[in-house]
Amino acid sequence: MLYGITAATTALLVTALLAALLRLPALRFGILDRRRQRPLPLLGGVAVALVTCLVAAAGEWTGYARLGSETMRLLVAAGAVALLGLVADVRRVKARFLVGGTAVAAACVVPYGDTGFWLGVPAVAWIVLVAVGFKALDHADALAGTVGVLTAFGVGVCAAAEVMDELAVLLSVLAAALTGFLLPNWHPARVGLGATGSLFVGFVLASSAVITRAGHDPAASAGVLYGLSALAVTDLVLVAVSRRLAGRPLLRGAPDHLAHRLRRAGLTPQGTTVLLGAAALPGVVVGVLVHLGRLGATAAWWVGAGSALVVLALLHIKPYVPRRQPRVPVQDSVRASRRMASSQVGAQLRVRNG
Repeated sequence: MLYGITAATTALLVTALLAALLRLPALRFGILDRRRQRPLPLLGGVAVALVTCLVAAAGEWTGYARLGSETMRLLVAAGAVALLGLVADVRRVKARFLVGGTAVAAACVVPYGDTGFWLGVPAVAWIVLVAVGFKALDHADALAGTVGVLTAFGVGVCAAAEVMDELAVLLSVLAAALTGFLLPNWHPARVGLGATGSLFVGFVLASSAVITRAGHDPAASAGVLYGLSALAVTDLVLVAVSRRLAGRPLLRGAPDHLAHRLRRAGLTPQGTTVLLGAAALPGVVVGVLVHLGRLGATAAWWVGAGSALVVLALLHIKPYVPRRQPRVPVQDSVRASRRMASSQVGAQLRVRNG
């Protein structure tokens, strides 16, 4: 207990400090994102991933909290995914590069001994989907971090119920690191997660949930996994359906995510983050209660129904604004009309004289 409190406190404070310090090299080398026309340094995710890995590994090195081979493998794979995201933050890479690399890392952490091959394949796909979903959530200040903290607590409770103490320690450290990151990431954010942190967070949470549910009933496990990450999946579904209906390329970025639409509806940035965080909480609670046996597996259907209603409601908020035609000065338009009229008169005279 004492080690857990010490590790969580250390992760919180060091992440907040390191994220603030990494702003300077991010600004110096142009590792930026533009959010509402302001440059946002993107190395905050490096702080989250680095502190989480180091604090969790310190328990293994000191012997106070042994991680075990399975959790160590997860930590190494998550570190590789974070490096993959760092490459994407520093320079442009194609989406299939991120998806393919994350899929390879996910294939290394799925417990095939418990899931079997045929259930291991959809487990890999689910991990990739949630990792990409958390990357998509990083479109608003503090949103991915807030949802990540709630999900980490939920998956941590599930891991503790399965007596997977090493996994519960890792998730508590991640939750603390994200909490420390939220201090400089709250609106107006001074540093962002970027692909480094968002892919890392989504990968760790999804992989931990899959490991926790391995060996349980597949149908119930699907409901638990969906409930724990319902908000990230809902955002992906909303974006995919919206772009499909508008005839836009699926992989071309646009202000059509959850937070973008709520901002168009009149919510403040802080209010949007609080509302979406509150919306993520019921799914996490349902996932935990189903895992603990307090609710039936069919409870996840209610989470899915709520997500479908959210998608249908937000589709009515149009995010794609047509480009405005450039205004032509009045004098230029008058001159153009005079030139057109004179050319028409000249043409008529030439016809008559000919």
